[in-house]
Amino acid sequence: MNHRARPDVPVSVAGRDSAGRRGLQGPVSDEALVRSLYAEHAGPLLRYALHLTNGDRQRAEDIVQETLLRAWMHPDAIAERPARPWLFAVARNLAVDAYRARRARPHEVGEAALELLPSPDEADRALESWAVADALKALRPEHRGVLLETYYRGRSVAEAAVVLSIPAGTVKSRTFYALRALKLELEERGLAP
Repeated sequence: MNHRARPDVPVSVAGRDSAGRRGLQGPVSDEALVRSLYAEHAGPLLRYALHLTNGDRQRAEDIVQETLLRAWMHPDAIAERPARPWLFAVARNLAVDAYRARRARPHEVGEAALELLPSPDEADRALESWAVADALKALRPEHRGVLLETYYRGRSVAEAAVVLSIPAGTVKSRTFYALRALKLELEERGLAP
């Protein structure tokens, strides 16, 4: 955690003597300082951070960790005074800074919101339509006519027979052979099912 060696930091850290009375200890090392601050202040600091973050435990734990890190980086700030008011002030400042940073950025949404947005890809459909239209043009006129009436205009066999002026049986047989021919044309274009 500390990459450069620092001598013992003279900090007054509240502790208990052998009789159990609160007192001050002499110079302590970095590790002892952090351990002492954590042991004495982490619980109340976490409760305060939870209050500041509206119960968001992860953010509250981050604030406690950052607060203790800053106390470790600036031991002179708590050297001659009680540590708790300084720690609580730092925690409050960190919570306010985090709140302001979140407000400055756009609201974050998860991937579920992206799934709600329609994003149809019309390019493939347009290419297929062109290929089918091209294949229809390659059919004989009587086959093309019967397919246009029955499939594209949605007419029944009887209605198509009236429009095309041919018997209903002829509409059925032409439709059968027209679909076979269309399938072959589409296979040549690499679009057959």
